Amino acid sequence: MDKPIIQKECVEAKFESRYVKVYDLQYKKDAHYLDATRRDLDNLVAIKSDEEFRDMLPDAVTIALIVKSKDESNAPKSDCRLLLNYEYRYPAGRFLLSPPAGLLDPEDAVADEPLITAAKREVLEETGITIKDTDKVFVMNPLLFSSPGMTDESNAIVCAVVELDDLSVISQNGAVGTECFNGYQLIDEKEAQKLLRSGRDNNGNFYSIYTWVVLSYFCSGLWKS
Repeated sequence: MDKPIIQKECVEAKFESRYVKVYDLQYKKDAHYLDATRRDLDNLVAIKSDEEFRDMLPDAVTIALIVKSKDESNAPKSDCRLLLNYEYRYPAGRFLLSPPAGLLDPEDAVADEPLITAAKREVLEETGITIKDTDKVFVMNPLLFSSPGMTDESNAIVCAVVELDDLSVISQNGAVGTECFNGYQLIDEKEAQKLLRSGRDNNGNFYSIYTWVVLSYFCSGLWKS
């Protein structure tokens, strides 16, 4: 199916603002489906051809950030742990255990490696860690939909395995815009398994699907190969 079911002329904007838009996707006569999105009409996922769909970039990138510490004063040499932030999530009204993440900027789209470029920037802003050329960074998944039953928003998942000589470089002072943080955790595999089993963080709160994804990936050991 190269031609989309929903044609551009059958899409009607119901609400438009700088931050979010709502479109009425009229997929047949008198049949309507609302789509909440960050995208403009010309870039709406629902009207893309199969080729455009397969080549599209996600709205954001989430990072499975794995730290190999050489700082013997804080951790055993070469200890590998997953870094997760406590970031304030406005719709949930509280700080949730979250991987570093952020939206793709327009300039990312024209970079040689858009997802890697965005991931490096977000890691630096949210953790103070600069991903070096000697570190391992790769795309785990190019695009995952958050909830295609309600919105076309999507995230890529990038994995970064970084070596740090000094854990004191970790900082959340680079937060921009609406970002708000309240500390972080460096989680070993045993702790990650505990979080997966309970479905809650150490404060008893729930977390997002993307936290579950990076926890699962960390525990799987796939990042090592």
